[in-house]
Amino acid sequence: MTMQQTEIHLTGKLICTSDQDAEIVRRHLPEHIRLTRQEAGCRSFDVSATDDPLVWRVAECFADQAAFEFHQLRTGASDWWQATAHIKREFEVTGLA
Repeated sequence: MTMQQTEIHLTGKLICTSDQDAEIVRRHLPEHIRLTRQEAGCRSFDVSATDDPLVWRVAECFADQAAFEFHQLRTGASDWWQATAHIKREFEVTGLA
């Protein structure tokens, strides 16, 4: 018997505290989205502006835990992470074992 793969969903917010941080997000986000959507196992990846110019809504879906973990590793070594690691994130992840 094979274990069914469970999709991993991440939802939440990216919260800037200044216009300077918001500009960093705007500058680096398009490439981060492009690279993530090319990853094997990425089902969807959306980061969208909210009515608050300092807050973005984040919704990600990966085929399984391995794809999600690959994304986390790749992101941790990316220009995106170097530029935005200090920005607050409020995320909820579902589907992890």
